[in-house]
Amino acid sequence: MNIQIITVGKLKEKYLKLGIEEYAKRLNSYAKMDLIEVPDEKAPENLSEADMEIVKKKEGERILAKISADTYVIALAIDGKMKSSEQLASGLESLMTYGKSKIAFVIGGSLGLQEEVLKRSDEKLSFGKMTLPHQLMKLVLIEQIYRAFRIIKNEPYHK
Repeated sequence: MNIQIITVGKLKEKYLKLGIEEYAKRLNSYAKMDLIEVPDEKAPENLSEADMEIVKKKEGERILAKISADTYVIALAIDGKMKSSEQLASGLESLMTYGKSKIAFVIGGSLGLQEEVLKRSDEKLSFGKMTLPHQLMKLVLIEQIYRAFRIIKNEPYHK
């Protein structure tokens, strides 16, 4: 299985990088992991709605350019479906069973994901109603993907 995590913006925080690198290393025995960062669009603090849409459009185009036609896309979105770790594992196992060998998880920038990215997505996943920094979300996501593979393989970890 090939898994991409596509995020907007460059990860700068060392402690987050170390955690992500650790889980990426652990995941290597289960799947090929590709961590892709697309540049965020520089924008001033106070943006109009129109300006926000322009920023999201540019970031969305960069995200979509990284996704192949045969990739199953899971967008992280507050209004997505909330799942337990076991449900995430079951969903990934189903995708593998039915021949979906390429999966991309997409995390938007500080303004969220463009509508075109959401339309391209096969499902939307939520980790709750709280807003988390997208850099931290990347660490949480990769840990949950690792946990899902441990669950699928019936290996200890997820308790």
